[in-house]
Amino acid sequence: MKYCIIGGDAAGMSAAMQIVRNEKDANITVLEKGGIYSYGQCGLPYVVGGLIPSTDELIARSIETFREKYGMDARTFHEVKAIDTNSKKVSGIHTKTGQSFEVPYDKLLVATGVSPIIPKQWTGLHLQGIYPLKTIPDAENLMAGLKNVQHVTIIGGGYIGLEMAENVLRLGKKVRIIQRSNQLGNIFDPDFAPFIHEEAEKHGIELCLEEEVLGFKGDDHVQFVKTAKKDYPTDLVIVSVGVSPNTGFLKETDVALNEQGVVVVNESMETSVDGVYAAGDCATHYHRVKKLNDHIPLGTTANKQGRIAGLNMVGVKKPFKGIVGTSIIQFMDLTLGKTGLSNKEAEKLNIPFAEIKITSKSHAGYYPNPKKLEIKLTYHKETEKLLGAQIVGEEGVDKRIDVLATALYHEMDVEELADLDLAYAPPYNGSWDPIQQASRRLGK
Repeated sequence: MKYCIIGGDAAGMSAAMQIVRNEKDANITVLEKGGIYSYGQCGLPYVVGGLIPSTDELIARSIETFREKYGMDARTFHEVKAIDTNSKKVSGIHTKTGQSFEVPYDKLLVATGVSPIIPKQWTGLHLQGIYPLKTIPDAENLMAGLKNVQHVTIIGGGYIGLEMAENVLRLGKKVRIIQRSNQLGNIFDPDFAPFIHEEAEKHGIELCLEEEVLGFKGDDHVQFVKTAKKDYPTDLVIVSVGVSPNTGFLKETDVALNEQGVVVVNESMETSVDGVYAAGDCATHYHRVKKLNDHIPLGTTANKQGRIAGLNMVGVKKPFKGIVGTSIIQFMDLTLGKTGLSNKEAEKLNIPFAEIKITSKSHAGYYPNPKKLEIKLTYHKETEKLLGAQIVGEEGVDKRIDVLATALYHEMDVEELADLDLAYAPPYNGSWDPIQQASRRLGK
């Protein structure tokens, strides 16, 4: 059986390893547009900030390992331009030599991920000093650019924007964040935004909210970010305003894409075309709470979907059971956690909801240095099933958000949270965990 995988990172290589482990002498060709395989993209901000000494630390397996140990035809700088699903051939060009290539397949996996959005209508994009952050080369270019600058402007206040603000500040630079909406961290409800804003301001980050970027000004190098309100002086710009799926080469095929260009897949990671699978950031992710296909590109999901795709490609039937939309962000001294639906997401989906909101402590109040936790549970107004949760605090956010993610996965009622047998010792918790304290407020 000839397997072709487009994309050599999380989803693609997770699939490839499942094929190797489950089919003897599998013929696997991997086509990677870049030059690096299987690395942790989520670690890039921390390499830029100096917490991780080198991008080499992020590489899980070298390309030599895939070639020599696992016998894969793992190629670099091979950009796919087209797929013929009738003749089952993938074609494209080698980006270094310009030479064309063609690869036949019996089963194909599309694991091409996403690319950062740089709005084409922005003026001044030709100027030096404007950087995205998605790949190891992006990080290395950015680190070189940061060496001799004092002021950095970050456009976008989502995951990467917040992480980059923290890490650039760690380098001793002055930081400004420009955000089109009226809050940082748009995945959170508006009443949680002030915690994030206060933390930014506490650390000297300049916030410019509700500002639309129009472009950049300068000679050869960026000197100003131009918004609809004013020109902001800066030495360097990091753009983090969203991502788009790398699926342009599929538009002339029968592979179904949604309105955003994301590949639509079923629970087996199969597309609308027989023998063609998709996984990771370029594919849809079934949301267990929404009961709909969604698109929340995260490394955890990419690895899981890649594993499921690889198993199904070799005939081992295994469904992808979906996500609940769990994420966590470190931002300065705060940890920001969310799982499931926010109030605004529930409202958009016309789900009748109510909320419980409390302020609690990370561990027993009598034990030294308890930290404040802000907790919100969103639940179905009629069935009282948990719909989502948001937690902000300096300590203990991670374990609570994971408990709530597990509760969501198993469709628990809010009242059932109070019955969970959670770990307790004064350094870690009170006799009633904060999420249980919140659950006991139901109906009060």
